[in-house]
Amino acid sequence: MFQRVKHALLPLLVLFIAIPAFATENYEVDATLQQFQRAPETEPFFATAYGYAVFPSIGKGGFFVGGAHGSGQVFKDNVLQGESKMTQVSIGLQFGGQAYSQIVFFQDKRAYDRFTSGSFEFDAQSSATALTEHASARAGTQGRSAQANENVNHAGYTNGMAIFTVAKGGLMLEASIAGQKYSYTPIIPETI
Repeated sequence: MFQRVKHALLPLLVLFIAIPAFATENYEVDATLQQFQRAPETEPFFATAYGYAVFPSIGKGGFFVGGAHGSGQVFKDNVLQGESKMTQVSIGLQFGGQAYSQIVFFQDKRAYDRFTSGSFEFDAQSSATALTEHASARAGTQGRSAQANENVNHAGYTNGMAIFTVAKGGLMLEASIAGQKYSYTPIIPETI
């Protein structure tokens, strides 16, 4: 009798554990999206972007050798399409730790398809615009301007993507997005 009750309750227990974790993750994504939607620098991108990927919390730390990791969600036409994980390993002058939120806007289908191909990595020319005073005004391995980089277009995209970050806490003497690797898992619609 106990075995049958145990087997019947096990799926319910898993459900009660999974639902709060999923709800917390969605709440964090929603809160992060609202934060970016209120920022004057990113507000116009929501109206014109083909899609975007939002990462509520990326943790980064290092002492000459560093690493970063975060999970997020990918949207197209403001509809959730899949999940993404970001990892980064770096070597060089770096010290400290920080947490930040990040959003990547996709200018068009080509940029969206590159990101969602399953294995995407930012190159050394990519940089992010920091939206808080806690991070540098322009993060990246190379500065960029419309005059200096022909891959930047008038809409603020570089190679079809625009990246913004918001510092959540900590201090790090390095703020590069070069070498960030992204995996993508589409959400499979339920079949009836």
